[in-house]
Amino acid sequence: MEAVKILEGEGPVTRRYDEKADVLYLAIGKPRPAVGIDIGDGVVVRYDEDAREVVGVTIVGLQARLLRELSDQE
Repeated sequence: MEAVKILEGEGPVTRRYDEKADVLYLAIGKPRPAVGIDIGDGVVVRYDEDAREVVGVTIVGLQARLLRELSDQE
């Protein structure tokens, strides 16, 4: 089985945060079509099947997570 490439893409990591939906979108290089794979706990890995590489990550509920973690540390 061929290995999956992770963080080997060209270009910068781009990000977009949707404040209303509380969702952070990260793309490695230029955003492109990919399959979303839900790995649980509100995290979706974006995978380019043709290139066999991870091309992004979507995190649902980012602000809520951060606030929860910060309150747990107090």
